[in-house]
Amino acid sequence: MPNVLRWKSADAPLATLLAAVLVCAVLPLAGCSGKAGEAGSSVRPGAVQSPRSAPLSYPQARMVDHVDVYHGVEVADPYRWLEDPESEESRAWIAAQQALTQPWLESVPARERIIDRLTELWNYERFGMPMKEGGRYFYTRNDGLQNQSVLFYADRLSDEPTMLVDPNTFSDDGTISMASWSISPNGRYLAYAISDGGSDWRTWRVRDVLRGEDLDDVIEWSKFSGAAWAADSSGFYYSAYDAPEGGRELVASNDNQKIYFHRLGDDQSQDELVYARPDQPRWGLNAWVTEDGRFLIVYARMGTDRRNGLYVRDLESDETEFAEIVVPGEASFSVFGNDGSTLFVQTDLDAPLGRIIAIDAHSPARGNWRELVPESRDALRSSNHVGGRFILSYLKDARSSIRVHGTDGRRLREIRLPGIGSASGFGGKADDNETFFTFTSYTNPGTIYRYDVETNETETFRQPQVGFDPSDYVTQQVFYRSKDGTRVPMFITHKRGLPIDRNRPTLLYGYGGFMIPVTPSFSPANLAWMEMGGIYAVANIRGGSEYGSEWHRQGSLLNKQNTFDDFIAAAEDLIRRGYTQPSRLGIFGGSNGGLLVAACMIQRPDLFGAVIPAVGVLDMLRFDQFTIGWAWRSDYGHPEENEADFRYNLAYSPYHNIEPGRCYPATLITTADRDDRVVPMHSFKFGAALQAAQGCDNPILMRIETRAGHGAGTPTSKIIEAAADRWAFLYRALGMEQDEGTTAR
Repeated sequence: MPNVLRWKSADAPLATLLAAVLVCAVLPLAGCSGKAGEAGSSVRPGAVQSPRSAPLSYPQARMVDHVDVYHGVEVADPYRWLEDPESEESRAWIAAQQALTQPWLESVPARERIIDRLTELWNYERFGMPMKEGGRYFYTRNDGLQNQSVLFYADRLSDEPTMLVDPNTFSDDGTISMASWSISPNGRYLAYAISDGGSDWRTWRVRDVLRGEDLDDVIEWSKFSGAAWAADSSGFYYSAYDAPEGGRELVASNDNQKIYFHRLGDDQSQDELVYARPDQPRWGLNAWVTEDGRFLIVYARMGTDRRNGLYVRDLESDETEFAEIVVPGEASFSVFGNDGSTLFVQTDLDAPLGRIIAIDAHSPARGNWRELVPESRDALRSSNHVGGRFILSYLKDARSSIRVHGTDGRRLREIRLPGIGSASGFGGKADDNETFFTFTSYTNPGTIYRYDVETNETETFRQPQVGFDPSDYVTQQVFYRSKDGTRVPMFITHKRGLPIDRNRPTLLYGYGGFMIPVTPSFSPANLAWMEMGGIYAVANIRGGSEYGSEWHRQGSLLNKQNTFDDFIAAAEDLIRRGYTQPSRLGIFGGSNGGLLVAACMIQRPDLFGAVIPAVGVLDMLRFDQFTIGWAWRSDYGHPEENEADFRYNLAYSPYHNIEPGRCYPATLITTADRDDRVVPMHSFKFGAALQAAQGCDNPILMRIETRAGHGAGTPTSKIIEAAADRWAFLYRALGMEQDEGTTAR
């Protein structure tokens, strides 16, 4: 007989759980109490719940006797039916959750003031960084409250620009967006990708820049792809999948990605298949063309693992085969320029913090590789080849440091930045004398600069004007020790002169995954939070790449608990420094960050007063069964095939470790109905289980956005509404409405 695991304990059979949680009949908008054993009452649409201390009647969620067997261990999954969001039962449950949550949020007295202030703060003109193609500059602009930014072009930076694409015309509600775009080398054509309702699926179209009209070209079923133009602007390379089965577009697994070449004027059915790996159906494939148009670079990756493969084809040769430089699984490799057949490559091979090497595309044997820029003490984040030089972006304790090197590797200078923050951009061509970059911080709303590569001079191109005084705020970087003694950085930002009296409402944010660093950036929403008297803290925990690939390794796979320990230690450090106390401390994270805050809440419910897991990965045994979830095995392992991964994931999986009758902090779980990256079943199952298990009157609420996805392309109006609901929730959950004299301003 196999061991039996029901939720967390092998001694808790399904009958015990059924006895502990009231199971109601399946009735639309029916409700069950969140407390085990108490009768529920119906949830009326539009009903307003009283303050935080009053118990809520949660929508019923039927429990089923579904059991999966992993490596001889039985694991109950009583809310399996919520994996189908389109079933009649699921739709009724979703509607009931919305009918419970929105009135609760709208009953918070400060919410309208918060919405008004967020709208004021968001209403500022902002620009994207210019890029130059075919002698023209292209950049985006948003006048402030436009749902989507508009693409313009101009012959000179000083000219009045011409509008090229206005995505706000795609739909009345702003939920159809221009997800990405690419200009042909001659500056004549724009390839742009459309996302419908936040989905990761993209439809590519082509616009004639001079005529301002679309061609007949349409590319469908593309995902996780750019458009890499041929040097003669005759067409572009893109990645796509086979069309999914009808009705399963938002949940079907994404396998067998392929690279095609689309020649302008052709039907998609005529597109040339350039590269495919049917022997590796789970490889992701992307194409890039060197600036001179000579080499086609194919990147092959195993899911989200940064240790990619690199394949090269000389487009000037009659040879159609690709030369294999490296196979996936050893290290990361990124080609960022070339000089003839010499490819300039950023890699972390034998250098966890990153270095620059040269590879001859015609003699790619490893013994011929040359090191140009060795590994430094800081993490190399990105590299560009502009104006005959390398512009290298480093992270020094999670803040930007930009250095200029010659193509022979000699260090020439460092670009001075206006403070502690994040710089990005520096794109351009090998013979350009200019490049653009943006600098942002927690109090700098993204100023765009033009940098002269020859003279080393920097000038402001666009500086947003937002309705606040940055000098009224202060940011400090502190360091604390995690559970195992690891030194971890944290940024803390708040109003200057704010009393630090162990009672400040504080929001701690983190991510900690997939080698993604969290660096200083501006957010009108976070500014509004600090105007409300809140402290905003960001912990640079393991799992990201703040300190290179080793920092990531220490927070992934069988080291994932380090990520949670780092975040818990950050919370304890804020309390120890006298900023706040558990009842006044909220935590927030999205996607992998949603997993982070949910896991920390389950492990230390006593440490937090409020929790907001957004679009989180919360079922750590079935995350890889939907859309692109299998790609996350690089960080989360393969619990179905690997017993060690299964047992490790089961120990921290938020969905599987909820304890009936335990008092959890006030929680607002947010997701979206068209999220086809982290499918909403994660939030649905976790929310149903948490509501059923809650052992006290702290609310467990679910905010389910419609016509939205994982976040990209979300219209401004929905972003403001979501931020207002988060702050309204915290305003009540952290007791801010009881603070004498507190306002949303």
